[in-house]
Amino acid sequence: METLENHINGKRQLPASGNYLEGYAPATGERIALIPRSTEHDVNQAVAAAKEAELEWASLSKEVRANWLDRIADALEECHDEIARLESMDTGKPISIARAVDANRSVANFRFYADLIRNLEDQEFQMSDATNRVLRRPVGVGVLITPWNLPLYLLSWKVAPAIGMGNTVVCKPSELTPMTADLLMRVIEKVGLPAGVVNLIHGTGAEAGAPLVEHKDVRFVSFTGGTDTGAVVARSAAGSFKKLSLELGGKNATIILDDCDLDRHMDAIVRASYLNQGQVCLCGSRILVHSSIKEKFTRRFVDAVEHLRIGNPSDESTELGSLISPEHLSKVQSYVNLAIQEGGTLLTGGGMPCLTDGLEGGNWITPVIIDGLAPDSRCSTEEIFGPMVTLHSFNSDDEAIKIANGTRYGLAGSIWTTDLERGERIAQSLDTGMVWVNTWLHRDLRVPFGGVKDSGLGREGGYWSLGFYSEATNICIMKDE
Repeated sequence: METLENHINGKRQLPASGNYLEGYAPATGERIALIPRSTEHDVNQAVAAAKEAELEWASLSKEVRANWLDRIADALEECHDEIARLESMDTGKPISIARAVDANRSVANFRFYADLIRNLEDQEFQMSDATNRVLRRPVGVGVLITPWNLPLYLLSWKVAPAIGMGNTVVCKPSELTPMTADLLMRVIEKVGLPAGVVNLIHGTGAEAGAPLVEHKDVRFVSFTGGTDTGAVVARSAAGSFKKLSLELGGKNATIILDDCDLDRHMDAIVRASYLNQGQVCLCGSRILVHSSIKEKFTRRFVDAVEHLRIGNPSDESTELGSLISPEHLSKVQSYVNLAIQEGGTLLTGGGMPCLTDGLEGGNWITPVIIDGLAPDSRCSTEEIFGPMVTLHSFNSDDEAIKIANGTRYGLAGSIWTTDLERGERIAQSLDTGMVWVNTWLHRDLRVPFGGVKDSGLGREGGYWSLGFYSEATNICIMKDE
């Protein structure tokens, strides 16, 4: 068991309160960490450190800051196996996913933004009698709040562009998954990043997150998490007019058209439904299937899901791991019961897999498929964030679009068809931030990421991130006559 510390002004610090939270491995239920239970005192120290480092860091050239991002990427790459191991242990996800997704992407995020910032040019607009130059300046001190499902993946996604644009930050990872945030800080201290540029505070949302968001010296907040918590963050930040980016929940639709090549795409559709045990905001938890192929699709989908390998996350052959916590397991189980109450049919899943070797105390559930629910039922419209999928049939493209748009969310979706023009036409009608056609989670880091409706506010990714993490200043210079 490890006792973690906060990281403030380039130094490790114990929580001022002397109190700790207990961290548990989701797959076994074992206690693996003591986590600082930080309070407003720790928050004030971290923000003060970021504030003190702000001017000197902002004064550095973009080339110098980009070089720092590359150094962090190099050091993270040296820790690739440790990232995967810690992420798998801390989240319960399979080690193969932690390696291919979390570890790889965390390094890639720093490299990508290093290149993007290094090549960033100020804009210039000519008038007949004047020249307008648009400069990008740092915003100031920012707060980065990240969730438990993709801990380092999403933290690096925020830290890299934020400091690359000259800001200083205080990070607040989920108290459920603190291990790789601590690793990132150890890497940052190892490479010698100036003290105070990146600070880390552990703790709960109420005791650490809230005072961070409300702090008078914080100029921007980037939050990824649940929609209800996002609403609280938005209200807290609104009074002081902080810049705000919110990436929130989703209830994404996977649309299977009548001409879908099931032989080619079934594995990808299963992956889109259950990656990381369905604990990804982009997962397709509603599968809409054309009625003409519904029976065939359902039979093949159920068979594929029942053959997913559930087991020890450290085993290379494991495809599904455990859920994040006993509380989240109870939530998913409650939705399985609700689905049956709402008139749904349980086709498979919902039970405890047969596991031994110390895994009996983990948060396990077999992947769930529910058929027969109304598209407007609670289980079909509320975010469950677990390995539970509902099946629905449709008879026309317009009906599929109506069902897909029939929730409070609008984050992502996917369409599966051999007619790409038809797929794109449907995609353009979906009220959502991202749509994939014949693929899923195929990410180009240059494109915008974010949702509409209750799925969030603003966009990050590529130049959208650089825009959020900076302030545009226009300088108009009158030409000599």
